[in-house]
Amino acid sequence: MINQNLCLIFIILTLYGVGCSSHPPVLPQIPVKGETNTGFAFSAENVIPVMWWRHGLNKYTDIGFKLGIPFSGTGIDINRVLKKRDRRWEVLNLAYSFSPNSSFDLTYYMFKGSLRDGKASPFNIGWTGFRVMIVPDGNYENPGPENDQSIRFGPLLGRRFGARWGFEIGYFHDFRAGFEVKNPDFPHKNPDNGWPTQFSKGTGLSAQLFMYLGPTNKKKK
Repeated sequence: MINQNLCLIFIILTLYGVGCSSHPPVLPQIPVKGETNTGFAFSAENVIPVMWWRHGLNKYTDIGFKLGIPFSGTGIDINRVLKKRDRRWEVLNLAYSFSPNSSFDLTYYMFKGSLRDGKASPFNIGWTGFRVMIVPDGNYENPGPENDQSIRFGPLLGRRFGARWGFEIGYFHDFRAGFEVKNPDFPHKNPDNGWPTQFSKGTGLSAQLFMYLGPTNKKKK
């Protein structure tokens, strides 16, 4: 039932016509030195799935790489665990993603694990967070100095609900462009082709479905 509801939400968000941007996949676990995890991310932003890898540098830091087809959605990112207590931990993520609206992301995640039979479950973890998203040079050429840039901020939330699946949704708003679609200074639609610009509300809407394939190697002793 949960899977069906998530698929329905994902389809609705895709049909909504979100702008072409991209964000880092989330692996909700503490990094393990020398361990590499892989998976796929299906997003309303890219439509075409991307494959990702995460490699633990130490118990506080891991790096990630994702590969889009052909290139849209490709990106790199780095996680740093800032705080951990019991079943809660907080992470700072810095990412860059290549897309028609290529962007830098700075995200603060707050994770919380759940209990199952009195023990912490590694496969039932929820998270919330806040993201600053910067599109330095969007796909729409807006007249004026630095008018091609879109700076966004907003919340996100997600959950891993099994060994194989997880999801994340969020919205990051451009306060300069506002909600008015016909904003003359920062148009939400390209007047030449009708496609969403970097200022569109849809560009700030994110919906991702994660498939976790697990570690590709064992931790070295």
